Amino acid sequence: MLHENLIEDAKAISSELVTLRRAIHAEPELGLHTPKTRDKVRMALAHLPLEWREGKSTSGMVAVLKGGAGPGRRVLLRGDMDALPMPEETGLDFASQVPGAMHACGHDAHTAMLAGAAELLAKRAANLEGEVLFMFQPGEEGFHGARFMLEDGLLDPLPDAAFALHVFPNAPHGSFGGRAGPLLASADQFRVVVQGRGGHASLPHETLDPVPVACEIVTALQAMITRKFSVFDPAVLTVARIAGGTTFNVVPDSAEIEGTMRSLSAQSRERLRENLRLVAAGIAGAHGMTCEIELIEGFPVTVCDARAVDLGHRVAAGLFGGESFIALDNPVMGAEDFSYVLEKVPGAMFFLGASREGEDWTQCCGIHSTRMMLDEAVMPRGAAMLAGLAEAFLAKGFD
Repeated sequence: MLHENLIEDAKAISSELVTLRRAIHAEPELGLHTPKTRDKVRMALAHLPLEWREGKSTSGMVAVLKGGAGPGRRVLLRGDMDALPMPEETGLDFASQVPGAMHACGHDAHTAMLAGAAELLAKRAANLEGEVLFMFQPGEEGFHGARFMLEDGLLDPLPDAAFALHVFPNAPHGSFGGRAGPLLASADQFRVVVQGRGGHASLPHETLDPVPVACEIVTALQAMITRKFSVFDPAVLTVARIAGGTTFNVVPDSAEIEGTMRSLSAQSRERLRENLRLVAAGIAGAHGMTCEIELIEGFPVTVCDARAVDLGHRVAAGLFGGESFIALDNPVMGAEDFSYVLEKVPGAMFFLGASREGEDWTQCCGIHSTRMMLDEAVMPRGAAMLAGLAEAFLAKGFD
């Protein structure tokens, strides 16, 4: 029977999941190269019959488990390994030992749950048809790790489906959430430098003061969002930094603004870029100034295949009951580089509620908080969910 004893098997390796997660949490690594995390994973899974692939661009790796029941479909499960450049203030016994680095987004748990899924599926490999690819990926926090692993050919030939989980400490304990279509937004950065001509603050008419022009651009960008973009294809633009000048009585030569742009479709993403250029250059030009505009490309929209979401709903319901799955009404405006995989492979990402059972999850510290904590008791559920998704897809596809 499909998924027989899967939950029990996952609970049986709970201590191993916690041990691996805590070891990764204590030594967080940033960016595209996470060799200590990689080595911890390889050591934890060294006893399994996995074939390993590594590329030249990152320390990412793909482990391949071949089913013993013959050839068939190929399914990918992904977990990210990198941390964030921020301090930790949790007070945990296994808190970060690396100053200025913390696993504040749950990637330590993602990696441990993926390793757990490998353990569970290896135990059932004799009855699996096809292959499971376990994608251990660094560089999710803005470094495009998934794109590099794709470019390195680590996923070739591309699998038939792909799945991932993301923990959320401020969501109901042990619940799974997902939706068809856009789940997470695209995210691009922008930097605008208004070039003026400085001088004495008592003689502003003899200068080209870039400060009020930068302020005008900020307010115009907000109006642009409300007047150029439909509420049914939403976009978010946030100016998060504005800087100019060195002291109170000097008009500076330049002023700088930086921020982020997010959208839920490729079309609105491109229009955001075009309109930002028009607004910034137009306002600077109207005041006799110029501006430099830099756009830093982030992740695309994370789009989930409806069939994959339906499969996830069925797997969660079969394993944990119908109430365990929450169909999300709206996307989240955060971004994810699993989007690169889902651009090429049908699949889905699901959220896993990691608040402590019985606590008010609405009051928990969210991801990217210096005090973010999760309930490790949900990790066997996550490992079982990943294994169940792979098992179900290999058996019947999206049917």
